[in-house]
Parts: sequence; C-alpha cells; structure tokens
Amino acid sequence: MPHARTIMLTMTNPKITPRLLLLAGFLASVGLIGAALVFQYGMGLVPCPLCIVQRWFVIAIGLLLLAGALHNPHAWSLRLYGVGVVLLAALGAAVSARHVWIEHLPPGTVSGCGADLDYMLQNFPLLKTITLLWAGTTDCATVTWRLLGFSMAELMVLCFAGFAILGIVLVWGNKLGQTTPRT
Repeated sequence: MPHARTIMLTMTNPKITPRLLLLAGFLASVGLIGAALVFQYGMGLVPCPLCIVQRWFVIAIGLLLLAGALHNPHAWSLRLYGVGVVLLAALGAAVSARHVWIEHLPPGTVSGCGADLDYMLQNFPLLKTITLLWAGTTDCATVTWRLLGFSMAELMVLCFAGFAILGIVLVWGNKLGQTTPRT
C-alpha cells in the first residue's frame, strides 16, 4: 500500500505525457466544434463557406490527435503526428486569415452571395470550388458575433496557432513522458 505522502505528490505533480497532450488537443477540437454547433443551432448563426472549411480543419486536427492518443506513439511516430497537426493547423490558419482579410475589406468590394458549399461541391470541379471558396462572399465579410472585440475568424486564427504550437511541442518535446531522446 503506497504511503499517503507518495499519493499526494503524484496527485499534485502529474506527469504531462504526450498521450495527455494529444487527448487535451482532441478535447479542445471537440470543444470548438461544440461551440460552432451552439452558435449555429442554438443562436441561429448561419456559417459561411469559409467557416465550414475551418470546421473541417478543426475536425481533421481532432481526429489526428485522437488517433495519436489511442495509438500512444513513441519518438518518431509522435513526431509524425506533430507534423500532421502543424500542417493541418497551418492550412486552417491560412483559411482563417483569408477570412479575416475578407472581413476587413471595405463594404461593397466583396462579391455577392454565392452558391452554398454543398451545391458547389456537387456541381463544380474541386479546383473551381476551392477558387470560389477562397474568393469569399458577402456572407464571409459579415461579422455577426464578437468576443472581446475579436470576430470568430480572428479567434480561429488564434486557435489554429495554438494547435500549431501543440504540434511543435509534439515534434520537438523530447522531454515529455515516454518519448526517447532524439538521435
């Protein structure tokens, strides 16, 4: 039976393992998607096409982090998960940054409402759909909600930056729990 002091030290000084970081990142992505669904269905805010693409990146990052947490990787495979997270976060941040740029354009300079994303995916080639998404619409330029003065797109840039930092920690954080020193 372990001594009470040993139990207290273990509880007050938990070891941050890569698996714990992967799981925390996954839970963060679940929280972001949950918040997006609350905004959409609870508050009635309709997501623009760029918002939907950002959700896809958050979901992809979350699934990658969940796979990593379930796999409980060591050394080089942990780095692969980290690189994947960094790449997905960078792409998501690029979409979010483009969205922020569209939000800050002068009124009347953004094209009118376009087709919704489902219609574009079903009726246009993928490259044409991506081009139309990247151009944005007046829906993408409209800011309907802010937190501390930041739009959702601006907050998503910060969230993707956080995921990128997590990925970098997974790649370079060789002092975490079970990872072995880099060779």
